This record gives sequence, C-alpha cells and structure tokens, in this order.
Amino acid sequence: MSAKILIVEDEQLVALNIQRRLTQLGYMVVAIADSAQTALEAVAKHRPDLVLMDIHLKGNIDGITTATQIRAESHLPVIFLTAHADEATVSQAKETQPFGYLIKPIQTKNLSTAIEIALTRHQAEVMMQTALDKEREVSESLQRALEQEKNLNELKSQFVSMISHEFRNPLSTIILGIDALEGRNTQFTPEQRLQKLQRLKKAANTLVQLIEDVLTLSEAEAKHFQCHPVPTDVLSFCQELIDDFQSMLVSKHRILFKVCGCQEAGKAFYNLDGKLLGHILTNLLSNAIKYSADGSEVEFLLSCETEVVVFRIQDRGLGISPEDREHLFKSFRRGANVKSISGTGLGLVVVKKCLDAHQGSITVESEVGVGTTFTVTIPQNLGFQDKQ
Repeated sequence: MSAKILIVEDEQLVALNIQRRLTQLGYMVVAIADSAQTALEAVAKHRPDLVLMDIHLKGNIDGITTATQIRAESHLPVIFLTAHADEATVSQAKETQPFGYLIKPIQTKNLSTAIEIALTRHQAEVMMQTALDKEREVSESLQRALEQEKNLNELKSQFVSMISHEFRNPLSTIILGIDALEGRNTQFTPEQRLQKLQRLKKAANTLVQLIEDVLTLSEAEAKHFQCHPVPTDVLSFCQELIDDFQSMLVSKHRILFKVCGCQEAGKAFYNLDGKLLGHILTNLLSNAIKYSADGSEVEFLLSCETEVVVFRIQDRGLGISPEDREHLFKSFRRGANVKSISGTGLGLVVVKKCLDAHQGSITVESEVGVGTTFTVTIPQNLGFQDKQ
C-alpha cells in the first residue's frame, strides 16, 4: 500500500507541482493545506504517514511551530520544505527533530529519497518504541509479580505464626478443661463446673470465629467472593444476632440495642446479603467486647434511612491510636495497646471485604482510653426499600 502524504504549502502552484510528482512516484496525497490550522485539521482527519511542511506559512503560526505540535500530538514524521537555507532557519528547524530538510526548488530524486529515508526511520523508531514499551511492561509485570510473591511469603509467615498461637491457646483450654471434667478424683461445685464449661464455650467460639474469618478471606482472595442481596428485615436480623451473641457471652458485657426509624411497617427491609452482614456485625461486636472492660456496656445503634441502612457499634474500651488507625484494615495488623488480648488481626479485614461487596463504607472514631465507634453504611443502590 502506498504511503499517504500531507502537503503543507501556502504557494498553490508549488503545492500542485509537488502533488503531481508524488503521484508519479506512487505516493497518495491525502490533502493540501496552506496554514497551520488547516494542516492540523488534515492530520486529524486523514492520519497521513508523513507530512511535507513548508517552514513559512501564511498566518501567525509558522511551519516549525506546526511541526512541533504534530510531532507531539500525532508522532508523525515531518520533512521541511523551504526556499531559505540560512543558518538561523536551519538551526530553528533542527530543534523540532525533523526527518528531512529539502531546499526549493525540489528535485524529484531528492524528494523520493528523503521520503523513503523518513518513512524507514519512522518505522524503525515505532518498532523500537514498541519494543521498549513491551520490555517496560514485562519488567513492570515481573516487578509486580516479585512484589506479590514477597507479600505472599510475608502473609504466609504471619499466617503460620498466627495459627500456631491463636489455634493452640483455645485448643489447649478445651483439652485441659475436658481432662479436668473427666477426672474421676476431681470434685467440682456446680459453680466451678459452670465456670469451666463457660471457658470451654468461649474457646470453642473463638475457634469457630477464627475459622469463619479465614474461610471468608480465602473466598475473597480466590475471587469466589460474591454478594447475593435479598430483602432482609434488618431489625429482626440484628435482634436475633444480639440474642445469640448475648447467650454465648462468658463475660458480663451488656449490649444496649437502639433503633432509629425502623419501627414503621416495611421500613426495616433492605437488600442485603445476610451471611456477609453477619460477618460484619459479628466481628465488630466481638472487637467491641474483647477490647472493653468486663461488665462494660456496648452500644449498638440501627438506623433505617431512605437510601441507606446504618449500623453503629460503640464501646468504651482501649481505643485506637491515630498511628494504628492508618493500618486498621490490613491483615495481621493489631493495635500497639492490645497487650496480651488474643486476636488475629483478620476481623476488620473481613469486615472491609464484606462491605466492599455491598458497596458500603465504614468510618471509625476513637480515642485511646475512652473508646471506639465504628459506623457502617450500606447503600440501597438496587432500589429496594419497601417490603415485597
């Protein structure tokens, strides 16, 4: 296929003469322009393979400035045409890195040679740039893969460390408790027996929650994590969750449940994935209780609004420092002030994954030694509000 050439020349007779010779040489002249504006329009419309550019054009913008813009925007090869070969003009033209420079009157042989050299050079530059882009892309991909492998190895190391600690403690508690209760020579009062059973229940609940968190994160990382929202009565959902939570509590914490705007008929129904919502609220309630003094109160507010449903869980516990809040939703990251309180650093990561699936958001307000408030907002972008 013959090369497409744009002629930019304000002398009509000269332009037609160049067009005739290019046609005889087998090139296709896509347009003739006589100013910077018409040249730029022709480049955008015809996408030529090469531009023959007169340096001196009519209008306020000369050929050198026009060539600079064409090179910057379209990356096309430009050959300058001029009747002036003075040093100043040549020096100015060189700054645009042209692909050739022809002095008028132009000889046909010189015209053909300049065009072929320019096209060949441009093709080589395009191939070189493509190769460099590909090399850079491969290098960046390799760098990302190495970084991911490094992060994965770190996560594996942290996971093994966490498993060995967080699984061992409750399992040891369960085994020792069972041994004690099975001992023939050991007599326990009813109160002591109840106390040991409560410890066993707490240890078992800890393991169940840990396994749930690990499985949820595993699904999320494996891209099997999906949100399946259905019309859900959030008022009943929260009440049942709190009742189950309170019945399993070994500590003397009290969950104070407050409701705003949900009592009207049908107003408590929202499109939600019950399983994911359970992960969100269970982890937030567990943390609120875990990091609060025994016997303290945890406030749980449910607010039913027109376009969103809001859950707010507030404790009066350890609080989170500003430094720790920056890493709150990263795996295995825990606050510097948790001391000996057991935990995996996975709970809030699970919360964030489940919220992302709902296109929801979470905010935190906290003060060390005063307490923490998590506010979860889930929009109703599927348009469901009233009970169906």
